[in-house]
Amino acid sequence: MWRKASVAVLLALAVGYFYHGSPDLPAQILQYVSLPNFQISSESLNSQDSLEQVISAAWEALISLPTRQWSKVAVGVNACVDVVVSGVGLLQALAVDPGTGLDHEVLHSKEDLKEAFIHYMGRGAAAERFFSDKEAFQRIARAAAEYPGAKLYVGGNAALIGQKLATYSELMVLLCGPVGPKLHEMLDEQIVVPPESLQETDEFHLILEYKAGEQWGSTQAPQANRFIFSHDVSNGEMSSLETFVASLEEFQPELVVLSGLHMMEGQGRELWEERLKEAVLAISDIRKDIPIHLELASMTDKDYMNSIMQEFMPIVSSIGLNEQELLFLSQAGEGPHAELTSWKGIPDVDRVSDILLWILEQHGRSDPSSEADLTRIHFHTLAYHILATVDGYWGNQAAAVMAGARVASSQACGLQVVDISKVELKAPLEFYSSHTEPREQLSLNPTEPVTVWRRGNVTFHFTPVLVCKRPLRTVGLGDAISAEGLVYSELKTQQPF
Repeated sequence: MWRKASVAVLLALAVGYFYHGSPDLPAQILQYVSLPNFQISSESLNSQDSLEQVISAAWEALISLPTRQWSKVAVGVNACVDVVVSGVGLLQALAVDPGTGLDHEVLHSKEDLKEAFIHYMGRGAAAERFFSDKEAFQRIARAAAEYPGAKLYVGGNAALIGQKLATYSELMVLLCGPVGPKLHEMLDEQIVVPPESLQETDEFHLILEYKAGEQWGSTQAPQANRFIFSHDVSNGEMSSLETFVASLEEFQPELVVLSGLHMMEGQGRELWEERLKEAVLAISDIRKDIPIHLELASMTDKDYMNSIMQEFMPIVSSIGLNEQELLFLSQAGEGPHAELTSWKGIPDVDRVSDILLWILEQHGRSDPSSEADLTRIHFHTLAYHILATVDGYWGNQAAAVMAGARVASSQACGLQVVDISKVELKAPLEFYSSHTEPREQLSLNPTEPVTVWRRGNVTFHFTPVLVCKRPLRTVGLGDAISAEGLVYSELKTQQPF
């Protein structure tokens, strides 16, 4: 509010000064005061609406579904049951003491778990790791399930994306993945699961959540987030992938959403190298006129990420990722700003823009002569989202990016709609299109909360998120954002993939 108040004071002083010398002020001054190209009533100009209220109202007015909508979407291949519990509470129940944080690519013990949890909690960052010791994992899982307040939810990126898509009654959703009895019972009735995907036991993932400002020892979380770990061999080997691809011929989807590649990282280089080649071959069998969206997740092995970038990204049409995944992708491929070890607070829009452009230039179809299929990236971070698309392939992207931000604002608070009293604006109001010259200075107009810029033949759509002050659940937010963005996106027919 202080920003608005200070602007109002300055404007009032200027108006008072000029009006003293000229009673015809309104007609003169309005020539120079820049108002947005949006029909604003005199009531709204005189109101005390907060920026959050203005942005939320603009979302409701401007977000609309595309002319042509998907009727069938196939989603695969990671699915599980999430056990959500207080991270600090569970670790205390496991009788481990707080200490210093240290990242581990693979967890082998309670100590590894504690160190990795502290490492990411101190940064307020999300992460996911494989726990190698089956018996130790089962002991921790039992303790988590018995911990007071522990909750069971649908888990796995594919299942979560499927659940979000299934909220649209006109949309048929196919889900392939290791679906056990508990998960099957929890899935939306609208989701079709092929018989080949059903298995006798569920895969469990443990979600250790922490709140903004929560403290353990000397570590304090700057923002709410979660740390995920599992001993999940079915998802770890992407064992449902071939079943998924085989089921597409009968289901005939208009869009394919793929996730779970990150789960293979913990299986070791020999397995992931071989399995990634098989995955590329399997995905290459999908009809070329069907767009494929790849949802990324937390990874630590640069060689593995680089292999995904080189082999997998060029054969998908769209990807979804957050700030950690974006920076790690650039580090793995020696792209722009790879020298950064991590983001300091809210990621700089100019640096994010540079990396998104680099991905589409190096691994996408920003060059019309390129054989790559990648033409769309949906980036999300706590304070804002960006959709970057190669011109000519996707429509309705302003609505799509706003829809993704709106669902982040409501779902984090555990609500169906945005409650202005429970959210706050953290996005920058002014920023640059690039970190280096030539660059364009840009600003956010709250009444039309999508800022658009172009670099070459790539168009960027930026919108703020109204950040939940006291988030109830952060797991699955990225999946909901990507799913919502896809529902509101339209594929242009003149450009086959």
